[in-house]
Amino acid sequence: MKPLEHLMRENIRDLKPYQSARETHQAGGYVYLDANENPFGRSLNRYPDPLQQELKKRIALQKSTEPARIFLGNGSDEIIDLLIRAFVEPAEDNVIIPQPTYGMYEVAANIHGAEVRKVPLGKDFQPIPADILSQADAQSKLLFLCSPNNPSGNLLNEDTVRELARDFEGLVVLDEAYLEFARSAGFMSLLGNYPNLILLRTFSKASGLAGIRLGYAFADPKIIEILTSIKYPYNINRLTQRMALRRMNRFRQVRRIVRVIRRERQKVEAFLNRCSFVEQVHPSDANFLLVRVKDPRKLMDYLSNKGVIIRDRSNLTHCERAVRITIGKPGENRLLMKLCKQFDQKYNSHGT
Repeated sequence: MKPLEHLMRENIRDLKPYQSARETHQAGGYVYLDANENPFGRSLNRYPDPLQQELKKRIALQKSTEPARIFLGNGSDEIIDLLIRAFVEPAEDNVIIPQPTYGMYEVAANIHGAEVRKVPLGKDFQPIPADILSQADAQSKLLFLCSPNNPSGNLLNEDTVRELARDFEGLVVLDEAYLEFARSAGFMSLLGNYPNLILLRTFSKASGLAGIRLGYAFADPKIIEILTSIKYPYNINRLTQRMALRRMNRFRQVRRIVRVIRRERQKVEAFLNRCSFVEQVHPSDANFLLVRVKDPRKLMDYLSNKGVIIRDRSNLTHCERAVRITIGKPGENRLLMKLCKQFDQKYNSHGT
């Protein structure tokens, strides 16, 4: 990869970040008269820890890393936005986004005026390194990957990720939002070998805390320092930090829920494979299934009229006539299968 200072935008490299006094005076015993807070109240009258030190220590302990390699964002979307803001010069630089994948990578790039270079994944939804690298040039600053990929649900091959991290001159952002649903350790072991690799994780999926909007990244400490210098001072509120710590102390409960979702995924997949309106159910390592059907619009309309919403993905690369179905609670999945069975009978009886 290029030296990090050459990847950064010049204005970010020269930036003098805002710093609150709270960042350097974290220990107890102080009388805080620095931030114009209301002195009356209970805990929430004070600004939260801007560096989220307790939560970072807890994540580092669980993931066998160090706090200096962790950045916390207001959802992973904030981290994606900050990476583009830090490294991509508007109207000059580009980002490479294999297709199909999570749509916010492109949205964030467009917001910042970056060129988006789309490269199709293979038919197996795996990146093709030669195709990706052929689209890269001196202005290619970020490559976004997703494993398990959204919407296809498959894990990326380790050899492919290694090759891209080794040969891509910019930063490789690997989104592992759905990793806990897969029987895989992910790519944490590669961080020490590839300083341009950034891993994204989230509390929104397996931890079941989408409502608190908390994502986190693992990366080289130099990258973490850059992100920290440009984030808003108190980007993670006190309630979010508290809720995340509480959930991390209930890791056994999270694991039980993940096991339930995996079992339910197998049930729904087996059922859909027996339906005549289904052409293909893609194997999934996530909490959703990508399903190719004969008539996605007709299926979606039927389900929505019965109160069940699924996602149309048929406009994406390699996803012709495909819908994405999230795995719900057992009762929700039973309702889905009941309605799909009714739809299947109706579909057969009309011969359409």
